[in-house]
Amino acid sequence: MSKKDKKEKELAEDVAKEKVHTKDKKENKTKDSKKSKSKKADDKTAQIEELGEKLAEISDKHIRLQAEFDNYRKRTLNEKIELMKSGGADLLEALLPMMDNFERAIDAGTKTDDIKAVREGIDLIYNSFKDFFIKNGIKEMDSKGKEFDTDFHEALTKIPAPSDNLKGKVVDVIEKGYLHNGKIMRFAKVVVGE
Repeated sequence: MSKKDKKEKELAEDVAKEKVHTKDKKENKTKDSKKSKSKKADDKTAQIEELGEKLAEISDKHIRLQAEFDNYRKRTLNEKIELMKSGGADLLEALLPMMDNFERAIDAGTKTDDIKAVREGIDLIYNSFKDFFIKNGIKEMDSKGKEFDTDFHEALTKIPAPSDNLKGKVVDVIEKGYLHNGKIMRFAKVVVGE
């Protein structure tokens, strides 16, 4: 064998070894690739399961929160209804002694001829009503002689002013107006001078 043939043979052996080595590498890559794909698929499945669990947990929280809000809404609605039913009870309870005083005055009026005593009794009842109103933030409007103001007064009629200084002013009060904690509760019904 000549040198040239030896070299070609060695080269052929090297090429053959390289082919075998490359083939082994490809087979290993294919195996690794299959393992990698299988591992990726397992990871994705695990992620999907984890996300499904999170979704179920969030859905459960949402349903519970919605139910809790619905219960809160119903409870507050019932409380409002109860408050409306019994809210005026304190006010009415405070009026009961005045009702008792009226009954006593009526009874005394039928049993006595002393008009002065009956009048004093009615004055006491009137004063107790005024005190009750003041305690509850109700204040009488002082309108007579004041400038007519549509924010506080309702003009029932206009009459010629008795004097020049009463033009555009309240000449007479037909029905008193009231304020409750600074807000109009009832407008004063008045006669205005022109």
